[in-house]
Amino acid sequence: MQKKYWMFILGLVMAVLAACNGGEEEKVKEPEVPQALEVQLDVPDVADVNGKVAMKAVVTQGSEKVADADEVEFEVWEDGAKDESKMIKAENKNDGTYEAETTFDHDGVFTVQVHVTARGLHTMPKTSVTVGMGAVHEEAAHEHGHGESKTGFSMHFMKPNDVGTEKETNLTAHLENENMPLEKAQVRYEIWNNSNAEKHEWADAKETSPGEYTAAYTFPEAGTFTVKVHVENDVGLHEHEEHQVEVKK
Repeated sequence: MQKKYWMFILGLVMAVLAACNGGEEEKVKEPEVPQALEVQLDVPDVADVNGKVAMKAVVTQGSEKVADADEVEFEVWEDGAKDESKMIKAENKNDGTYEAETTFDHDGVFTVQVHVTARGLHTMPKTSVTVGMGAVHEEAAHEHGHGESKTGFSMHFMKPNDVGTEKETNLTAHLENENMPLEKAQVRYEIWNNSNAEKHEWADAKETSPGEYTAAYTFPEAGTFTVKVHVENDVGLHEHEEHQVEVKK
């Protein structure tokens, strides 16, 4: 009887120790938050009309130069004409440096914004360039289009490629405010076929990473669609921006 008693006590102790060890094993370290991307955007403050303008971005993560970015593009637009911006793909110099060139064919104040996607992160710093005599009219310097709010808001819609009618397409936008990811915003995509502008559909986006908002949508037919990105938050921000998406059968 006494032997059974001690065997019971021994079993109980072993069970307690096993539970403690199991608890320690369950204390898995939380995944480390990746270091932020840092981008040094090098663009001249002033430029001549029709003169070549060199644009350079140096991308780092901590002390490491990032030579394996997934995508680096320079977006250029004149103040007040964000909807008419052009995208210029950067050349990877394989040393953390990404370069491109552009020209400006008239006087004005222009914005150059670099969009960097690398290692699951996205950042998009920007700067301004005064070309020639700058803005001809004073009011031109005060106008601004959607996506370039004077509060420092920036939006980059990742325009999808090879969009078909039989598969889900991810619609993704990166948002920043004062050069920081804009988190906890309400983002919706309003979608319609340009040949049937009366029928609009909506897709609510989820924040998949800080400042990145994605919604899955299946285009019902081929054609040219407008995707309008609506952004709001709890402090009164309300921005929207339209993009054209070609859908094939």
